[in-house]
Amino acid sequence: MLTDADVERWLREDVGHHDVTNDVPGETTGRLVAKESGVVAGLDAATAVFEYLDCAVETPVDAGDRIDAGDVVLRVAGPARAVLRGERVAVNVTGHASGVATKTRAAVDAAESADVESAPRIAGTRKTTPGLRGVEKRAVAAGGGDTHRLDLSHMVMVKDNHVAEMGLVSAVEHFRERASFATKLDVEVEAPEDAPRAAAAGADIVLLDNMTPAETERAVDLVAAADADALTEASGGITVADVPAYAATGVDVVSMGSLTHSAPTLDFSFRTG
Repeated sequence: MLTDADVERWLREDVGHHDVTNDVPGETTGRLVAKESGVVAGLDAATAVFEYLDCAVETPVDAGDRIDAGDVVLRVAGPARAVLRGERVAVNVTGHASGVATKTRAAVDAAESADVESAPRIAGTRKTTPGLRGVEKRAVAAGGGDTHRLDLSHMVMVKDNHVAEMGLVSAVEHFRERASFATKLDVEVEAPEDAPRAAAAGADIVLLDNMTPAETERAVDLVAAADADALTEASGGITVADVPAYAATGVDVVSMGSLTHSAPTLDFSFRTG
């Protein structure tokens, strides 16, 4: 998903048209060093930046690995000017992606800490940064999460606005007729009593939106009592601290926009020589 055009855009944004700061002669080496512990991600993007600048790159760790402060996650060698030009972009993209992966791993660990037979899957959402969706989705995967749909074409989501316009059952029927047999329908409901209605109408996944853990558990029980095959998904403002309570409801998936839109950057530094 990452192209040379993406890398070129990042570098043009950072370097500009008249770079004096990085006009340094000779050859050098550099290393990307973690300043705090976490889960590393974004190394493929950082590697793409340096390779675009004709530098040699080595990554002693893999995406998804846990790292500690002081760990070297990437080494690079090449013309000093090129190494320095790629430095900030590589640090920024790795820090951002690693922050997403670290938060995702925390959510996955929180789900697995709940006293349930099967922990729910932790999923990202489409609440990604324009231009960085591929980086962020790969970071969610590196943290042990599910990427959910990558774009609108991957799954039909029947949301509150669709239901308001057409009604729950009519909306599901409308999109089921238009979707491929290979495309799943995720239907959003806002009350537990609507969950089995959505499942009966043909939803593959019933999204329980902005419900409390108690409401979520009731909705899960109602879908199970209806003997429906639909999965259940909890979503809407769920934090890492909330995950164990939602996991205990028996829901199949917990989707969290905060994995991508609110993850703090993991701190890295870049050192040459």
